[in-house]
Amino acid sequence: MADVLVLYYSSNGAVRALAESVARGIETVEGMRARVRTVPRVAPVTEVAAPAVPPSGPPYVEARDLEECAGLALGSPTRFGNMAAPLKHFLDTLGGEWSRGTLAGKPAAAFTSTSTMHGGQEATLLTMMVPLLHHGMVLVGIPFTEPDLSTTRGGGTPYGASHVAGPVGDLPVSDEEKRLALALGKRLATIARKLAA
Repeated sequence: MADVLVLYYSSNGAVRALAESVARGIETVEGMRARVRTVPRVAPVTEVAAPAVPPSGPPYVEARDLEECAGLALGSPTRFGNMAAPLKHFLDTLGGEWSRGTLAGKPAAAFTSTSTMHGGQEATLLTMMVPLLHHGMVLVGIPFTEPDLSTTRGGGTPYGASHVAGPVGDLPVSDEEKRLALALGKRLATIARKLAA
């Protein structure tokens, strides 16, 4: 079995729900397994350090997760057309992995959630791809051969899976959004398996 790392930050649960669908898609590919990880919150002033192990949900990502993965799905809520600070902070610590080429040649995909339809989904997905390109990763999106991409009234873009959570974050991930996230995970794992061979 080869692992595809599903690494995300979620503040209200929507990105976590997308991550679960991406992981299900990965696991539809024979010989591939999802390894789900998250990152701790960051704050401008740290009063108490985050626990070494989160109280619930997936564990925090470690350097070995990057070394051992055959591919990477990266997820974050939108913050003004960019990824959230906790995920960016983690990526900013990967100078050693960059210099060693740990992620070079591995496929990667991105997913996001916004509160509004025009909240910066595509900008966020594109800006999340920039550090992945610097690491030498091969980017994977969602092709228009996925019928839901042409009919969705919520999230979903050719740049990656997405979700519209609503102004107060109370809209659940729609069936179309789930199918598109699953399709992204399946496509990523299929390409990871081919590249690993």
